[in-house]
Parts: sequence; structure tokens; C-alpha cells
Amino acid sequence: MTEAVTPQPSADPFRPPASPDGDPADASTTASAGTTPADIRDAAAVALAVGVAGVLLGLLWVWLAPRAQYFSNGEAVFLKDTESEARIGADATFFLLSLGLGVLSAVAVFLWRRRGGVALVVGLALGSVFASLAGWRVGLWLGPSRDLVASAKAAGKGVPFDAPLELLAHGALLVWPMAAVAAHLALTALWSPRTPQPDPPAAYPPPHVHDTPPT
Repeated sequence: MTEAVTPQPSADPFRPPASPDGDPADASTTASAGTTPADIRDAAAVALAVGVAGVLLGLLWVWLAPRAQYFSNGEAVFLKDTESEARIGADATFFLLSLGLGVLSAVAVFLWRRRGGVALVVGLALGSVFASLAGWRVGLWLGPSRDLVASAKAAGKGVPFDAPLELLAHGALLVWPMAAVAAHLALTALWSPRTPQPDPPAAYPPPHVHDTPPT
């Protein structure tokens, strides 16, 4: 004789899972916790720190970027070397510096807060955008004067002088935020703490229900 089994009601897919105390409301509250005020504070700190680091980008750009040169014949200003690649080199220097600083900022943020989180990534992205813009403007400010007439007069007739520092490829401003976010996501995926997986639910009906009845 086979033991009768009472079928269990199917679980409601829209009902939140019950907490250990059996109260589904507790589980709903826990699931909706999401981003905490501490996460927002961390994100703001990251955005501020990374944004200030943009000054370093500007200083390095002014120091390392190749310089094109002009000269004056007393009536007009001319490019000294028409085949010079210095202006393209300035863009390449900004690109490489932004790439390196983006990766470094991602590593620093990951080592500070390994758990990651959406708020932290948003703070890193916003800070990186501001850092890139700040580095660009600082470089233009600290670089040679953009007043070619005044620079030509100060240098004298026939004497070469440095051209203003320019960023021709404005898409390079996105290199820092893109590199930072990509590197941080990769680090988080590889080495962030893992959330323990819950035990699988017990099979229903129990195996003994379908056992062969004793004869």
C-alpha cells in the first residue's frame, strides 16, 4: 500500500522569501536596503580624491608633452617645422597618462574598498571625469601662453618659441573614466569577497514516499 501524499501549494513567485523567523516583511526590508549612507559617503570621498588627482595629470602633461615651436619674421607667426608631430605627441601623451592614472585610481579604490558596489563605481566614474577635465585645464593654464603675438614679441624676430599646449583629440578626455571603471570592474569580478550561496532546497516529496511498501 502506497502512502498518500498531500500536495503542497505552489510558491507564489511574487512573494518575497521568508526570513528565518518566518516573516516575509523582514526579508523585503533587507532586500531593499541596497545602497547605504556609508556607501554614499565612500563614493563621495572617492569622487573627491580622484578629482583632485587630475592636477597631477595636468602637471605631468606639461612636463612630458613634446612642444611644437613657432617663430616670427616681424610681420607674422609661422610654424618652425611644418612636419613636426609634436602636436599629435601632446595628444598621445595625454592619452597614455590618462590611461595609466585611470588604472592606478581603480586599483587604489579597490584596495580601499574591496566589496565594491554601484555607488563606489559611480563615484569613481564621476571623479575620473572631473580629473580628466581638471588635468586638461591645468595643462593649458601652466603651459606656454596662448597669445602668439605677445610670445613672438617677447622672443624676438626669428627666435623660436614654444607653441601653446593643445588637446586636439577631445575624445582623450574619456580615457581616464573608461579605464578606471573597466579596471575596477575587472578587479571586483576577480578578487572581491564572494557572497556565500544558500543551501539548495530539500527535494519534495521526500524519497521515502515512493519507496516500495513492505510485503
